[in-house]
Amino acid sequence: MLVPLADRHLDLEVELDSDPEVLRFLWGRARTRDEVIDSHAQRMAHGRKVDGLGLWAAFEHGDGPSPTPEETPDRFVGLMMLPPAHGPDQPDDPTVADLGYRLLRRQWGRGLAREASAELLRHGFEAVGVRRVIAQTMAVNTRSRAVMEVLGMRFVRRYDQMFDDPLPGTEAGEVEYEIDASDWLVRRGAASTE
Repeated sequence: MLVPLADRHLDLEVELDSDPEVLRFLWGRARTRDEVIDSHAQRMAHGRKVDGLGLWAAFEHGDGPSPTPEETPDRFVGLMMLPPAHGPDQPDDPTVADLGYRLLRRQWGRGLAREASAELLRHGFEAVGVRRVIAQTMAVNTRSRAVMEVLGMRFVRRYDQMFDDPLPGTEAGEVEYEIDASDWLVRRGAASTE
């Protein structure tokens, strides 16, 4: 279940960003509560720039014959992102979105990033009408790259990012993947006939 990110999710974001392994390819360390508060405010503001795009808190559905979605800390999976592209190496174009995902370590390896990302791609292309979605990560982040590839995103480029304090692995550069609306529709059509 994806719920639009709201102020009530701040403590969940703090939990997510307090694990240095979760942030290994982003900051290389855990973030302080104050840093997360600042990031939360920036995420919320940026997520409102294009109607329908933004950030979502992901939760697991309840168990049993009638699963009930609940926004409880024990069901929190992570943060899912589909804001307008906005980085220094990204286009300033409201029809291009930037896919991202960050999951609690206990949720890794379950296919949840792929599942939620597929839903965000569907939402972006079919409900919002974006024309292209990009995703970027460090070249050495093989797990994230695998998610991008299974979603049907194609490798576009490798580039170097300038860091004041480089993380281990940055010497291999950053990578960008993309999928456009026409590729998404073809992929959706092929999936529905299987």
